[in-house]
Amino acid sequence: MNLRSRRHWVIGDVHGCYQPLCHLLATLPPNDHLVFCGDVINRGEAIPATMDLVWDLVQAGRASWLRGNHEQDLIDALDSQDGLSQHATYAQLGDSNARRWLPRLQQLPLVYRGDGWCATHAGFDAAGQPDLSIRDPFWEAYDGRFGQVVVGHTPRPQVERLGAIVLIDTGAVYGGCLSAYCPQTDAVVQVEGAATEAVLAGVGPC
Repeated sequence: MNLRSRRHWVIGDVHGCYQPLCHLLATLPPNDHLVFCGDVINRGEAIPATMDLVWDLVQAGRASWLRGNHEQDLIDALDSQDGLSQHATYAQLGDSNARRWLPRLQQLPLVYRGDGWCATHAGFDAAGQPDLSIRDPFWEAYDGRFGQVVVGHTPRPQVERLGAIVLIDTGAVYGGCLSAYCPQTDAVVQVEGAATEAVLAGVGPC
Protein backbone atom coordinates (compact mmCIF):
# COMPACT_ATOMS: atom_id res chain seq x y z
CA MET A 1 0.00 0.00 0.00
CA ASN A 2 1.50 3.34 -0.98
CA LEU A 3 1.57 6.32 1.36
CA ARG A 4 -1.16 8.28 -0.40
CA SER A 5 -3.63 5.39 -0.21
CA ARG A 6 -3.14 4.78 3.53
CA ARG A 7 -5.36 6.44 6.07
CA HIS A 8 -3.96 9.64 7.50
CA TRP A 9 -4.40 11.53 10.76
CA VAL A 10 -3.64 15.24 10.70
CA ILE A 11 -2.59 16.39 14.16
CA GLY A 12 -3.12 19.94 15.39
CA ASP A 13 -0.57 22.23 17.06
CA VAL A 14 1.31 20.21 19.69
CA HIS A 15 3.39 23.08 21.11
CA GLY A 16 5.65 20.92 23.24
CA CYS A 17 2.84 18.94 24.92
CA TYR A 18 4.76 15.68 25.15
CA GLN A 19 2.51 13.60 27.41
CA PRO A 20 -0.71 14.46 25.55
CA LEU A 21 1.05 13.56 22.30
CA CYS A 22 2.10 10.20 23.74
CA HIS A 23 -1.50 9.56 24.78
CA LEU A 24 -2.77 10.51 21.35
CA LEU A 25 -0.26 8.27 19.57
CA ALA A 26 -1.31 5.35 21.77
CA THR A 27 -4.92 5.94 20.71
CA LEU A 28 -4.41 6.21 16.94
CA PRO A 29 -4.14 3.16 14.64
CA PRO A 30 -0.46 2.13 14.51
CA ASN A 31 -0.23 1.68 10.75
CA ASP A 32 -1.84 4.94 9.64
CA HIS A 33 0.29 7.90 8.57
CA LEU A 34 0.51 10.94 10.84
CA VAL A 35 0.72 14.49 9.50
CA PHE A 36 1.80 17.07 12.08
CA CYS A 37 0.29 20.35 10.99
CA GLY A 38 3.14 22.56 12.25
CA ASP A 39 3.88 24.29 15.55
CA VAL A 40 5.21 21.14 17.17
CA ILE A 41 7.53 23.50 19.09
CA ASN A 42 7.33 26.48 21.52
CA ARG A 43 5.12 27.29 24.50
CA GLY A 44 4.96 23.85 26.17
CA GLU A 45 7.06 22.40 28.98
CA ALA A 46 8.62 19.46 27.12
CA ILE A 47 9.68 20.85 23.75
CA PRO A 48 12.92 18.85 23.20
CA ALA A 49 11.25 15.52 24.01
CA THR A 50 8.34 16.39 21.73
CA MET A 51 10.67 17.33 18.86
CA ASP A 52 12.67 14.12 19.27
CA LEU A 53 9.52 11.99 19.29
CA VAL A 54 8.07 13.59 16.16
CA TRP A 55 11.41 13.52 14.34
CA ASP A 56 11.82 9.81 15.15
CA LEU A 57 8.37 9.17 13.66
CA VAL A 58 9.37 11.08 10.53
CA GLN A 59 12.62 9.14 10.22
CA ALA A 60 10.72 5.87 10.60
CA GLY A 61 8.35 6.81 7.75
CA ARG A 62 5.38 6.93 10.12
CA ALA A 63 4.84 10.69 10.00
CA SER A 64 5.26 13.94 8.11
CA TRP A 65 6.07 17.14 10.00
CA LEU A 66 4.93 20.35 8.33
CA ARG A 67 6.46 23.74 9.02
CA GLY A 68 4.42 26.13 11.15
CA ASN A 69 4.96 29.78 11.93
CA HIS A 70 6.75 28.88 15.16
CA GLU A 71 9.23 26.63 13.33
CA GLN A 72 9.73 29.41 10.78
CA ASP A 73 10.28 32.00 13.52
CA LEU A 74 12.99 29.84 15.09
CA ILE A 75 14.65 29.25 11.70
CA ASP A 76 14.68 33.00 11.08
CA ALA A 77 16.03 33.78 14.55
CA LEU A 78 18.83 31.21 14.24
CA ASP A 79 19.73 32.54 10.81
CA SER A 80 19.75 36.18 11.92
CA GLN A 81 20.85 35.79 15.56
CA ASP A 82 18.03 38.18 16.40
CA GLY A 83 15.39 37.57 19.05
CA LEU A 84 16.62 34.15 20.17
CA SER A 85 16.09 34.99 23.84
CA GLN A 86 12.35 35.21 23.16
CA HIS A 87 12.06 31.62 21.91
CA ALA A 88 11.03 28.99 24.46
CA THR A 89 12.34 26.30 22.11
CA TYR A 90 15.79 27.88 22.00
CA ALA A 91 15.83 28.24 25.78
CA GLN A 92 14.92 24.59 26.33
CA LEU A 93 17.24 23.21 23.65
CA GLY A 94 20.28 25.36 24.35
CA ASP A 95 22.37 26.92 21.64
CA SER A 96 24.30 23.89 20.37
CA ASN A 97 21.24 21.65 20.23
CA ALA A 98 19.22 24.37 18.51
CA ARG A 99 21.96 24.69 15.88
CA ARG A 100 21.81 20.93 15.36
CA TRP A 101 18.07 21.19 14.75
CA LEU A 102 18.32 24.04 12.25
CA PRO A 103 18.93 21.93 9.09
CA ARG A 104 16.11 19.60 10.09
CA LEU A 105 13.68 22.48 10.53
CA GLN A 106 14.77 24.00 7.23
CA GLN A 107 13.74 20.86 5.35
CA LEU A 108 10.22 20.69 6.80
CA PRO A 109 7.65 20.91 3.97
CA LEU A 110 4.90 23.50 3.86
CA VAL A 111 2.15 21.24 2.46
CA TYR A 112 1.17 17.57 2.57
CA ARG A 113 -1.05 16.52 -0.33
CA GLY A 114 -3.39 13.54 -0.25
CA ASP A 115 -6.13 12.36 -2.60
CA GLY A 116 -8.71 15.14 -2.65
CA TRP A 117 -7.27 16.87 0.41
CA CYS A 118 -4.18 18.55 1.73
CA ALA A 119 -2.78 19.80 5.02
CA THR A 120 -0.84 22.98 5.69
CA HIS A 121 -0.25 25.02 8.82
CA ALA A 122 -2.55 28.01 8.34
CA GLY A 123 -3.80 28.18 4.75
CA PHE A 124 -3.04 29.62 1.31
CA ASP A 125 -2.75 33.18 0.08
CA ALA A 126 -4.60 34.63 -2.91
CA ALA A 127 -1.93 33.27 -5.26
CA GLY A 128 -2.35 29.74 -3.92
CA GLN A 129 0.92 29.73 -1.97
CA PRO A 130 1.16 28.40 1.59
CA ASP A 131 0.96 31.18 4.16
CA LEU A 132 2.02 30.26 7.70
CA SER A 133 0.14 33.10 9.41
CA ILE A 134 -3.03 33.64 7.37
CA ARG A 135 -6.47 33.39 8.93
CA ASP A 136 -9.62 35.21 7.78
CA PRO A 137 -8.54 36.02 4.20
CA PHE A 138 -8.09 32.30 3.54
CA TRP A 139 -11.21 31.21 5.40
CA GLU A 140 -13.36 33.72 3.56
CA ALA A 141 -12.00 33.32 0.04
CA TYR A 142 -10.94 29.69 -0.41
CA ASP A 143 -12.27 28.45 -3.75
CA GLY A 144 -11.75 24.72 -3.27
CA ARG A 145 -8.88 24.41 -5.74
CA PHE A 146 -6.88 22.10 -3.44
CA GLY A 147 -9.82 20.01 -2.24
CA GLN A 148 -10.39 19.80 1.48
CA VAL A 149 -7.71 21.73 3.40
CA VAL A 150 -6.85 20.76 6.97
CA VAL A 151 -5.14 23.49 9.00
CA GLY A 152 -4.06 24.28 12.55
CA HIS A 153 -2.72 27.64 13.74
CA THR A 154 -5.90 29.12 15.26
CA PRO A 155 -7.15 27.48 18.49
CA ARG A 156 -10.82 26.54 18.53
CA PRO A 157 -12.95 24.94 21.27
CA GLN A 158 -13.48 21.93 19.00
CA VAL A 159 -12.52 20.80 15.51
CA GLU A 160 -14.36 23.19 13.22
CA ARG A 161 -15.40 22.97 9.57
CA LEU A 162 -15.65 26.06 7.39
CA GLY A 163 -16.85 24.71 4.05
CA ALA A 164 -13.91 22.77 2.62
CA ILE A 165 -11.59 23.91 5.43
CA VAL A 166 -11.10 21.91 8.64
CA LEU A 167 -9.49 23.67 11.62
CA ILE A 168 -7.88 21.19 14.01
CA ASP A 169 -5.93 23.27 16.54
CA THR A 170 -7.95 22.83 19.73
CA GLY A 171 -5.54 24.58 22.09
CA ALA A 172 -3.76 21.63 23.73
CA VAL A 173 -1.10 23.84 25.31
CA TYR A 174 -3.79 26.09 26.80
CA GLY A 175 -5.69 23.28 28.49
CA GLY A 176 -7.84 22.29 25.52
CA CYS A 177 -7.59 19.05 23.57
CA LEU A 178 -4.92 17.68 21.30
CA SER A 179 -6.85 16.62 18.21
CA ALA A 180 -6.29 14.39 15.21
CA TYR A 181 -8.49 14.40 12.12
CA CYS A 182 -8.76 11.70 9.44
CA PRO A 183 -9.61 13.27 6.06
CA GLN A 184 -10.55 9.90 4.57
CA THR A 185 -13.23 9.12 7.17
CA ASP A 186 -14.01 12.53 8.76
CA ALA A 187 -13.21 10.96 12.15
CA VAL A 188 -11.80 12.97 15.05
CA VAL A 189 -9.72 11.57 17.92
CA GLN A 190 -8.94 13.77 20.92
CA VAL A 191 -7.04 13.53 24.18
CA GLU A 192 -6.74 15.97 27.07
CA GLY A 193 -4.09 18.62 26.52
CA ALA A 194 -1.71 20.20 29.00
CA ALA A 195 -2.94 20.76 32.54
CA THR A 196 -2.60 24.51 32.94
CA GLU A 197 -4.24 27.40 34.69
CA ALA A 198 -3.64 29.62 31.64
CA VAL A 199 -6.67 28.27 29.79
CA LEU A 200 -7.41 30.04 26.54
CA ALA A 201 -10.75 31.81 26.67
CA GLY A 202 -13.37 29.75 24.91
CA VAL A 203 -11.40 26.50 24.78
CA GLY A 204 -13.63 23.88 26.29
CA PRO A 205 -13.28 20.23 27.39
CA CYS A 206 -12.56 17.41 24.96
